[in-house]
Amino acid sequence: KGFSVYETEEAMLADSDIDVVLIATPNDCHKPIAIRAMHAGKNVISEKPVTLSSADLLEMEKVAKETGKLFTVHQNRRWDDDFLIIKKLVEEQKLGHVFRIESRVHGSRGIPGDWRKEKVHGGGMVLDWGVHLLDQILYMYGDRKIETVYASLTNITNQEVDDGFTAILTFEGGTEVLVGTNNYISLPRWYVLGKDGTAVIRDWQLTGEIIRKTGKTEETVIPVKTAAGLTKTMAPRREDTIVKEDLPKVSGDIADFHRNVVAVIRDGAEPEIKLFQVMRVMKLMEAIFQAAETKQVIEFQDQV
Repeated sequence: KGFSVYETEEAMLADSDIDVVLIATPNDCHKPIAIRAMHAGKNVISEKPVTLSSADLLEMEKVAKETGKLFTVHQNRRWDDDFLIIKKLVEEQKLGHVFRIESRVHGSRGIPGDWRKEKVHGGGMVLDWGVHLLDQILYMYGDRKIETVYASLTNITNQEVDDGFTAILTFEGGTEVLVGTNNYISLPRWYVLGKDGTAVIRDWQLTGEIIRKTGKTEETVIPVKTAAGLTKTMAPRREDTIVKEDLPKVSGDIADFHRNVVAVIRDGAEPEIKLFQVMRVMKLMEAIFQAAETKQVIEFQDQV
């Protein structure tokens, strides 16, 4: 049919040919538009973050239940190849018990200079990129509970909202996860430390590798020279005790999100992005802001 242009939101919502409304406005506008659309009988896809607070999200969920309409969020980075590779390594225990994950997206420009730099519109890096990084981690770990949250925010290029952040999450079972942004020399996109090996993905082009131990015992260690003398503790492993492997090939298709939306509406399928998952990410972002403001480690009241 091509494109239709409407004079008003009311005219659009009155069009019976429209089944789904996709909200891609500034973040503070998501809630009122979503509620009006669901009351008008439309299914709703909201861009991330879904709204500005968990209290707002509760109101939106209530309307979705009352109207029986699909209400979901476009967490598209669940289909990123780099994330899917790491998810596969962790799930298959390729590195043994994983005790630390570092997930970063690094740049030096801070937050973009449009509405994203304004607090009233829900700007800032936590709500812009943090929502993706946190959703990936929580989706990968499923029902593993978060125990504590610590975070710091930066205001290097913007004083009104956070233009960078670092958050450290501890999960039940002893895994520590670091997520963060902001610098001129990029650190790896993913750095995963396990009992039996390490995996790295350096960039969006998926350059990286896996180093695993072979099981051979190091009976002798050749020391390495440091500025203050020799050390065996930090000497590299012998070549016969480790093996270098390529990263597995895993590909995602972002169109699967939209295929799922269609299947939910037409066939009653299970939504890929579930509202309890969205709520968990929202509450985690709130905990990050609280931890940064109070400069304290927050005990996270996790409801999986």
